[in-house]
Amino acid sequence: MTGQTTITIIKIRLINFKEETIKMSSEIRDINLAESGERKIEWVKRNCDLLRTLEKEFSESKPFAGKKVTLSVHLEAKTAYLCLVLAAGGAEMYVTGSNPLSTQDDVAAALVKAGLEVHAWYGATPEEYETHIRHVLEAEPNIIIDDGGDLVTMVHTQMPHLIPNIIGGCEETTTGIIRLEAMNKAGELKFPMVRVNNAACKHFFDNRYGTGQSVFDGINRTTNLIVAGKIVVVAGYGWCGKGTAMRAKGLGARVVVTEIDPIKAIEAVMDGFDVMPMQEAAKVGDFFITVTGCDGVIDKEDFAVMKEGAILCNAGHFDCEIDMAWLKANAVEKKEQRKNIMGYKLPTGQWIFVLAEGRLVNLAAGDGHPAEIMDMSFAIQALSAKYLVEHASELTEKLIDVPEEVDKEVARRKLAFLGKEIDVLTPEQEKYLNSYSV
Repeated sequence: MTGQTTITIIKIRLINFKEETIKMSSEIRDINLAESGERKIEWVKRNCDLLRTLEKEFSESKPFAGKKVTLSVHLEAKTAYLCLVLAAGGAEMYVTGSNPLSTQDDVAAALVKAGLEVHAWYGATPEEYETHIRHVLEAEPNIIIDDGGDLVTMVHTQMPHLIPNIIGGCEETTTGIIRLEAMNKAGELKFPMVRVNNAACKHFFDNRYGTGQSVFDGINRTTNLIVAGKIVVVAGYGWCGKGTAMRAKGLGARVVVTEIDPIKAIEAVMDGFDVMPMQEAAKVGDFFITVTGCDGVIDKEDFAVMKEGAILCNAGHFDCEIDMAWLKANAVEKKEQRKNIMGYKLPTGQWIFVLAEGRLVNLAAGDGHPAEIMDMSFAIQALSAKYLVEHASELTEKLIDVPEEVDKEVARRKLAFLGKEIDVLTPEQEKYLNSYSV
C-alpha cells in the first residue's frame, strides 16, 4: 500500500485547550484530511443523544481514569465519537479498524488530531491490517473493545503476556461472539468478555434496523439500480437477516430466504417470504445478500447456475461467505464495472458482479448503520466497559451478558430523547404479577 503517512509528533490546537505537542506514533493515511473527519464526527454527535449525555457524565466522573483502552471497531464517524466519549472519561485510547475497507481516512486523521493514537487506513493489506492490530495491543491495554474478535484472538494466540493486565473486554458483533463462545467452550478464554451483541438494545435495533437500512444504502449508492421488482435472496434469517429482508420487501423486492435452522425458516415463511436451499435460490436471484457469519454460503455450484448479471454482496463480518477465492482463481475474465463493483465472467459463460470485494457492503460501500441506531449500541459499549472497571474484582465468568439494568437504562434514556413515555406498574399490579394466587 502506498501513500501512508506515519505521524510521530503532531502539534495542534484544540478548542478550549492550550497549544500542545502530543507525542504518539500513529499510522494513518494523511493528517491533512482531519477537517473533513471532524465535520463527520460533529454530525454524528448532533444525532447521538445518549452518547452526548454519557460524554458529559464521563467528563465529570472519569470512570476510566488511569486505564488504557484498545478498540478495534469499524473506524468511521460513529466509532470515532465513541472513542472520544471514552477519552472524555479518562481513557487512554488506542484505536484501529476491524475491516480493511471500512476505515475512513479522514475520520482516523480527526482522531489523531484530537490526541488519540490511531493505527489504520483504508485498503490495508492483510499484513498491514495485522500490524495495526498488533500495534494497538502493544499499548498493554486494561480494556479491549472488539468487533469480530481480532483483538482477543491475537492476544490469546500471539501476545499472551498481555493477559494479566487485561480486566476484560466487550464484543460488538455476532461473529465475534461465536468465536468467543468457541474459545470459552475449549477453556481457552482467559479474561471476561461482555457479549454486547446479545443486549436487547443492541441486536433488536442495530442488527435489525441498522443492518437493514445500511445494507441497502451500500447497495443502492454503489449500483444505482432499482430494487423494486427484483428477486432478493437473503442468506440467513437472524436479526440481521430479518432486517435486510424487511428492507428489501419495503423497496418492492420479492424476497427469498435461505436458512439452515428450521425454526427460523418457518418464521421467514410466516413473515411472508419464500424459503428454499441456496442451490435453488441461485437460479432465480437478482441480488444476493449473505448475512450468516458462516463461510462458503455461496460457492462454485451456486455461481454456475446464476443468472447473467446477478449481483452478490456480503453483510457478514468476514469476507468468507461468498467464495471469493474460487471466483478469483476460476473466472475466465475479470473487469471492474464501477467503484466497488467487480465483474467475473464464469466458465459457464455468464457474468456475475460482486460488491465491495465480498466484504461488509454497508461499511465498505457505505457509511454503516444510522447514527441514532449506533447511539444505542455504543452507549451499551461504553456502559459495559464502565461496568467491567467497576466490578473487576467480582467477575468470575469469562463470558458475561450486559447487565439488565444497563440494557433498560439505555432504553429508558432513548425513550425520553424520543419524547415518549410508558406506563408504570402500580403496587397492586406488582403484587399480582409476583403472586401465584388470584
